[in-house]
Amino acid sequence: SGWDEGRVFHSAPVAPGAEASSIHTEITNFLRGFQEGPVFVYRDQLRRNYESAKYFLEVDLQDVDKFSMSLLEQIEKHPSDMLTAFESVATEVAGDMMLVREDAMRKHIQVTFKSTRSNPVPLRDLGARQVGSLLRIAGIVINATPIRARPTLLRFKCRACQSTSALPTRPGLAGTPLPRMCQRPRTSPDEQPCPTDPYVILPDKCTYIDQQTLRLQESPEAVPTGEMPRHVQLTAEGVLADRLIPGTRCTLLGIYSIHTERRMGAAAAVRTPYVRVLGITLETVGRTKSLFTEAEEQEFLAVARGPAVYDRIVASIAPAIYGSDEIKKAVAVLLFGGSTKQLPDGMRLRGDINVLLLGDPGTAKSQMLKFVEQVAPVAVYTSGKGSSAAGLTASVLRDPSSREFTLEGGAMVLADGGVVCIDEFDKMREQDRVAIHEAMEQQTISIAKAGITTTLNSRTSVLAAANSVFGRWDDSKDTNENVEFQTTILSRFDLIFVVKDEHDEARDQSLARHVLNVHMRATEAPERVGELTVPFLKKFIEFCRTRCGPRLSAAARDKLASHFVRIREDMKKREDSSRARSAIPITVRQLEALVRIAEALAKMAMQPFVTVAHVDEAIRLFQVSTLAAAAAGTAGDDQAADLDGILKIEMHIKKRFAIGSQLAEARLVADLAEKNFNEAMVRKVVAIMLRRGELEHQKQRRVLYRVR
Repeated sequence: SGWDEGRVFHSAPVAPGAEASSIHTEITNFLRGFQEGPVFVYRDQLRRNYESAKYFLEVDLQDVDKFSMSLLEQIEKHPSDMLTAFESVATEVAGDMMLVREDAMRKHIQVTFKSTRSNPVPLRDLGARQVGSLLRIAGIVINATPIRARPTLLRFKCRACQSTSALPTRPGLAGTPLPRMCQRPRTSPDEQPCPTDPYVILPDKCTYIDQQTLRLQESPEAVPTGEMPRHVQLTAEGVLADRLIPGTRCTLLGIYSIHTERRMGAAAAVRTPYVRVLGITLETVGRTKSLFTEAEEQEFLAVARGPAVYDRIVASIAPAIYGSDEIKKAVAVLLFGGSTKQLPDGMRLRGDINVLLLGDPGTAKSQMLKFVEQVAPVAVYTSGKGSSAAGLTASVLRDPSSREFTLEGGAMVLADGGVVCIDEFDKMREQDRVAIHEAMEQQTISIAKAGITTTLNSRTSVLAAANSVFGRWDDSKDTNENVEFQTTILSRFDLIFVVKDEHDEARDQSLARHVLNVHMRATEAPERVGELTVPFLKKFIEFCRTRCGPRLSAAARDKLASHFVRIREDMKKREDSSRARSAIPITVRQLEALVRIAEALAKMAMQPFVTVAHVDEAIRLFQVSTLAAAAAGTAGDDQAADLDGILKIEMHIKKRFAIGSQLAEARLVADLAEKNFNEAMVRKVVAIMLRRGELEHQKQRRVLYRVR
């Protein structure tokens, strides 16, 4: 039977006879006669597409509902058969309108559906009861195969009698078996029958359609805590193929189907589910497209234009964390972001703000990252120790079934249009940290691996937390010694905060009281005056980001220009006096950072232009963060006095062992101590040379190896 041969998966045919004929007539009346006002929607769309050689028709199920509820019920009950009926009728109607009389000359019209009538079905709820049904699903594409050609009409020839036959194929991933016996009728009783399995396919004579297989993952914000994200396989054909790349957020309309897994060891009776895509709705800038009600919009505008909106938002950022007001303000501007600009020559200026929290343990850095993961409309949280370059950017994998290489997006691709929170940033390997340079500034990820050359979008803000080299920030050492990051990565952060656990009796009492109150009232929902709830703040952030794009006013521009020149001049004087370059540079990137921060402050109040007041606050934030971090721990004249000693020790170390040789660190320190060099200063120079890549540690950090 058909079940045993694997040809029948589910049976839900449209009733034959009179009912099929009435459905055909009803579809014809819909395509020919549905109109909105004086416009015949689908007749005009068919004519436009046919004349531009685009042989498809997009049908809105809401229009079908307005025209005939019974027709919509048939589509929802029997989507596969009704799609075939729609395509057959659309081909006829298009041929009649374009005066193509011969069936052989008519172009096949592909029909796609779109609908917003129902909420998307979570991927976790897909099961056996949905097989064969029409459903909407939403998520993020993480894998896409190259385009393949799938035959829609097979033509094959008998090896024995040379007779040719044609057979339409089944849609999706379901295979179509060839007949095992020759179908040609015998001309005489004495004629020898053709052997079993006589047919060979004629590839050049078949009719094909583009097909692409994709993998859809549920959105990161929809994954329950501690759970693995769910995936579902998709197949898109014709005009729907090659529309989605890894990292794209979309809502799909499709048929939940099943097919037989073609691989060794697969159980014969078990079917693998997949979704046959019938319609695609892309989301804007990679984020979920929320539909705000009129009441919500009025409420958001009232909050934005109300008094002290900036203070209300800051008070709503991680209220369980005591103090850290400046960091909360930085997090607020990161969540709202600046304005992305697309220049006429095609260059793109990023609007996303990157923030680095650097300093002592126990200062609630990780808790701040966790809160941002909850409140950002799109967010991905990852830890530096468990993250590789491929996991953060993108990886090339071999598809186990087709053995072809496919592209799979990493954390920064999945968070496109949102925030990536990277904890333990200092624990990442240097080569992995370098991999995100392009993603942080150009906001793209370029791939050239295994024959795949492409560019993925990663329009994300980065919020990173790291400890200093010594675990705690050492005020007796300058920033160069406390920070092991290279200048190239530090210049990509708009705001850099040095978070110190300072001892102050009054502050410690307030902190202890706050923490203990949080523990006492952990199960209560305290009402704080002026605070916004997390769900409201999340929607408000999304509303402001999608509806407002402030630009600089002339007065704000002039103030920013003069201040940037003054900052550069002050930094040059400091470097000249200390005779050393700053670990945190002040470049044109920092000027753009000031612009982005000022735009984010204007965006909170839904103002179209950045004012001088916004620039003043942006400059103040920049001074208490990045500029304070650049000047932290500098020893002034003492450092200048030490510089000569450092250069002498470095010269002796380079004389002591040649490039490519090894020496025990303890032996090196002892030898230089015999020459009356300060042991602490020697270790300091070794640390500097390690950071510059001139030396490397080997054999459990006991031996030094000279690289250059």
